[in-house]
Amino acid sequence: MTKTAEQVWKNCLDIIKDIVEWQQYKTWFEPIRPVGLKEKILTIQVPSQFFFEYLEEHYVTLLAKTLKRELGKDANLEYRIMMDSGGQGQHPITMDVPGQGYKTFTNNEMDFPLVINNPVKNPFVIPGLKKVQIDPQLNPNYTFDAFVEGDCNRVARRAGKTVAEKPGATAFNPLVVYGGVGFGKTHLVQAIGNEVKRLHPNKVVLYVSSEKFINQFVDHSRNNAINDFIHFYQLIDVLILDDVQFFIRAEKSQDAFFAIFNHLHQSGKQLVLTSDKPPKDLEGVQERLLSRFRWGLSADLQLPDYDTRIEILEKKMKHSGLEMSAEVVKFLAYNITTNVRELEGALISLLAQSSLNKKDIDLELARRVLKNFVKTSTKEITIDTIQRMVCDYFDVSYDKLLQKTRKREIVQARQITMFLAKTFTKNSLKSIGEHFGGRDHTTVIHSCQTVKDLMDTDNLFKENVMELQQKVQLAAM
Repeated sequence: MTKTAEQVWKNCLDIIKDIVEWQQYKTWFEPIRPVGLKEKILTIQVPSQFFFEYLEEHYVTLLAKTLKRELGKDANLEYRIMMDSGGQGQHPITMDVPGQGYKTFTNNEMDFPLVINNPVKNPFVIPGLKKVQIDPQLNPNYTFDAFVEGDCNRVARRAGKTVAEKPGATAFNPLVVYGGVGFGKTHLVQAIGNEVKRLHPNKVVLYVSSEKFINQFVDHSRNNAINDFIHFYQLIDVLILDDVQFFIRAEKSQDAFFAIFNHLHQSGKQLVLTSDKPPKDLEGVQERLLSRFRWGLSADLQLPDYDTRIEILEKKMKHSGLEMSAEVVKFLAYNITTNVRELEGALISLLAQSSLNKKDIDLELARRVLKNFVKTSTKEITIDTIQRMVCDYFDVSYDKLLQKTRKREIVQARQITMFLAKTFTKNSLKSIGEHFGGRDHTTVIHSCQTVKDLMDTDNLFKENVMELQQKVQLAAM
């Protein structure tokens, strides 16, 4: 039975939805539409150039493998990119590009084949490989310029910069960077690698995850080629090993790394390691390795503070050519406090939703997208909680907030409190008024309208209200 494009794509999605996270699936795969199947070439339609580039960068391997499973090893994938052509009834603009790069748009109907077999280069397979041929396995986007410095990472970043300038010639050898998931460890150590390549182009740099290191060691063990494996690593000038905590389940791999570590360190070569915890807490790692990890500097990455999160968002926006109002940026930075990865994920989802819906990113869209990143609140905010929060913010006593006074600062604080109470609680206007010394519902209506008017005309007043809104939202989480 001949398969249709819809059937092939549905079968691919059945596999993909079990692999990627639900929100990523909703954002990046649901909008795709199958538009044609000719021989073993599936054509899919994506909403924008941004979607195409994101899929190519993050999901090309997954798409290739699922399509190959459906159509066989000769399967090809073609993209049809929907563009706003500025008129009604015009054919969509498509793109003619190779599988791993981006060219210019054309108005013809030519699409491009996706290269199915594109395995990651294996840096271990050729014993005695010439230095110039070793692929450093670095992401060029991970640079020091793109890594925002703050109190949470200052020591680690500056130590990394020093190591990159003088690899193997400082007291920071090895440099061990540790911290939680999404705190920027991989970015920082790859930035070191990229900076070394820029400043010292003749240095041989290699970034490798400990998981890949272990897997390659096992493969070489099966082939009785452990000496070749160790010899390869002894060619490296700057070795960056990510997530060394995974060594706890690989005793023999630790033995190999011990030999590699000793050779590189004694030869004045640089080692950079990452872990999810400090070396002293790496249970299951050989003590002789841990003692060597402590020879250099251990620097931690902590959770970014509010100001650093603001700067991270602004830098990501500039890099992506994205524009957002300051209130949306503050809203994201205030509400996403877990790690940088979720902060970036929220930004990408906002950009995707904006691209799909063809609308600007505003606070309403940000709130809708953020529901997928921040747990829904189960804590109910009361009027009393808001009253005390506003009193603390403006340094006004609770009693004065309820008094009948015409002092401007007291009146505005009371009006803002009523506005927030109407926004964040389920209380009626009458009930809100009763919490302010028995005022009636018309006073509440007037106060809310006054706050809205002042937010349109007074930027400082608007910032105060926005910050209080964010404090109330945070208290509800």
